[in-house]
Amino acid sequence: MKRIIPAVLLLVALLAVGCSQRANTYFEKKLTFPDILTSDQKVKLAAYIVPTPQQYAWQQLELTAFIHFGMNTFTGREWGDGTEDPALFLPTDFNAEQWVVALKQAGFKMVILTAKHHDGFCLWPTQTTAHSVAASPWRNGQGDVVREVKEACDKHEMKFGIYLSPWDRNAARYGNKTKYNNLYTSQLTELLTQYGEIHEIWFDGANGEGPNGRVQEYDWSRFYHVIDSLQPKAVKAIMGDDVRWVGNEEGLGRETEWSVTPLNPDINESILSENERLNLSPTTSDLGSRELITDAKTLYWYPSEVDVSIRPGWFYHEDEDDQVKSLQELAEIYFRSVGMNSVLLLNVPPDKRGRLHDTDVERLRQFGNWISSIFQDEILTDGEIAWKARSGAYKEYMVNGNSVINTLLLQEDIRKGQRVESFKVEGWIDESWTTLAEGTTIGYKRLLRISDVAPSKLRITIHRTRDDANIKKVGAYYAPSLE
Repeated sequence: MKRIIPAVLLLVALLAVGCSQRANTYFEKKLTFPDILTSDQKVKLAAYIVPTPQQYAWQQLELTAFIHFGMNTFTGREWGDGTEDPALFLPTDFNAEQWVVALKQAGFKMVILTAKHHDGFCLWPTQTTAHSVAASPWRNGQGDVVREVKEACDKHEMKFGIYLSPWDRNAARYGNKTKYNNLYTSQLTELLTQYGEIHEIWFDGANGEGPNGRVQEYDWSRFYHVIDSLQPKAVKAIMGDDVRWVGNEEGLGRETEWSVTPLNPDINESILSENERLNLSPTTSDLGSRELITDAKTLYWYPSEVDVSIRPGWFYHEDEDDQVKSLQELAEIYFRSVGMNSVLLLNVPPDKRGRLHDTDVERLRQFGNWISSIFQDEILTDGEIAWKARSGAYKEYMVNGNSVINTLLLQEDIRKGQRVESFKVEGWIDESWTTLAEGTTIGYKRLLRISDVAPSKLRITIHRTRDDANIKKVGAYYAPSLE
């Protein structure tokens, strides 16, 4: 929390006398409410919770890529059991640069690599286990997938992240609380000190049995400390407290997606207890309503990441070569993720050669070209003029010429909080205002699809806000048909 409780009380006093826009007190990432606050005061204070600089930089990426590559690529499995022979890992034409170039050309801004999946096989020559690329014949045991991917990302100015599975079905120490947490901490330390800047650390809460049949108790506080001390600019995702899992693996965000929520990852008993009291989990439909805020003790800036694979599986399987998602499916995912106040994490798995399959590369090319074709022309003449909007306020925008539009964009300046609860977009058509779209939250970005229309101007009405909303941009575009 950026400022302590006296700052909360000062802001409450200013809000009470109508001085909200002069009260430039914001709370980075977290705010715990004093017990004296009313429900209305809690809701107003929720409008002053903002992202950290790292969270804001992450939100601006919009498109990020997951790379599931490892032992499962060569066994045909999704979850290995940790008994696989390292000799099975033998890509025949490994080319990390091919991955990065294909993704960058499609508009992606970051690559997250599965440095270790549940089978425990490490894609770098770690000192913590013999179950790694150092024991494989690839590159004569001198290979390092993590390094080659990071170097390709650096060369092409792509950000780089790692996925390090806490669940390890190979490690004999798994299930021994102290010994395995020491091992995992050492693996984190290697990854965060040997490869330069890391931008996202992604770990799920998978927690099955190890080779000895025992389940591990993870020391999340310790893991957080390692990350924050070694890579302070990185965001911690999913079981981290910077980036939240949207709640499904289908590429679908919520119609009402709040970045300000009482939900936090279950990393200790107090957070687990509070999530249970509020009946909250990443899959809960309501993560930020007024009613929920009223009942909450603490709120967090905890934005949504939408993960989905371009194929049915997360790892490459040859029999899925004809099941790569269509451009129409990817377009739907884009509108339901980036267009709903989230960041898209699209998995594109390399094949046994160590290259992205031609079908996947072609689909990425089509996807990137389609997105570029939509936003290359600004049809509104004054859409980037920022304005403050109280509940009921509206603003009109002129449309260039007789342009046909079918896509609308709205953005809040989330550096000043997420505040819009409902809005309406109208078009001036045949000398009258026609409702084109309505919605609830906006946040960093909201995209809406409408029927083809040619209004001479648009009117944006902000029906309800938690405090004066800071509208950063309004846009109108034409998306080519994919029929």
